[in-house]
Amino acid sequence: MYEKNDDKYFIVDGHVHIWDARESNQKNVHGKQFIDCFYDYHKNLSPEEYLWDYETYQYYGSARFERDIFGEGHVDHAIFQATLLSEFYRTGFGQTEEALALVGRHPGKLTYNHAYDPRHEQAGLEQLRRDAERMNLQGVKLYTAEWHGDSRGYKLDDPWSRRYLEECIELGIKNIHVHKGPTIRPLDRDAFDVADIDKVATDYLDLRFVVEHVGLPRLEDFCWIGTQESNVYGGLAVALPFIHTRPRYFAQIIGELLYWLGEDKILFGSDYALWTPKWLIEKFVDFQIPEDMQGEYDPITVEEKKKILGLNAAALYDIDVPAELRVSGQRADGIANGTRESVAS
Repeated sequence: MYEKNDDKYFIVDGHVHIWDARESNQKNVHGKQFIDCFYDYHKNLSPEEYLWDYETYQYYGSARFERDIFGEGHVDHAIFQATLLSEFYRTGFGQTEEALALVGRHPGKLTYNHAYDPRHEQAGLEQLRRDAERMNLQGVKLYTAEWHGDSRGYKLDDPWSRRYLEECIELGIKNIHVHKGPTIRPLDRDAFDVADIDKVATDYLDLRFVVEHVGLPRLEDFCWIGTQESNVYGGLAVALPFIHTRPRYFAQIIGELLYWLGEDKILFGSDYALWTPKWLIEKFVDFQIPEDMQGEYDPITVEEKKKILGLNAAALYDIDVPAELRVSGQRADGIANGTRESVAS
């Protein structure tokens, strides 16, 4: 729990990782390109006092994760978003078994979302069923630009992708997190386009689609989709660090999201270990739309910040929220003022 000015915040970090990008795990030059690009984001958008050395950044391990998330990070619950990149890393980029071990050590404080790739067709579908049972999956994380053989991406509305989404419904996996943000070297920018979200959100109302990185640099396209589709949400990972380097740009991002999507469909995520949650949470709680921009965007209220920092994700994942940390009219499962009632579940 984080407290500031007598206001208490229940924090759900909706986007965290445990990865291994060391040279020993790199299959090829693309593994190095990927972690180098991640490190550039880290260096360019972090406060100086939170910069890591490159070697630590490649692999920081479980103890560092626990300290940065729960010890110092103000986080009450965190959600792993798997990124496998099997074409670039020998054991995958995200470390599945290490993450699951952390979930076991912190019952009720960690959720694990695994990944799948519909280009594995029937064999991958059978693996998804096994993973759902073993990992108790409530959500998945999809990387539509991931390479697979000669393919450098897929669309969510491809026939096999639709088959996997239908299987998610059968398995009770309701939360579909999709990377739709800036490109990461060597992946292709256009493979992260947001247009396919519009199609599948319309067709699969039993699923909730969380657009990670709010579609950047396609924010306008995403907002037009998100305002029309009741089951589309925005994850702030990557967008939020601009609060430090370009606060007016962040004001525009959050202002547009609140205008189009509303306060109940925006989720906090640090994207750890690109950035640590501590400074992101503290800066967001302190943040306000600049006065000369308030003619276009309304000031952000404490209640809105509480929802974004944790209560919205708690609603999607049925995370128990202590009574003193809820907003007015909110139930223990996170649903506030009937706002989730319009979302198929």
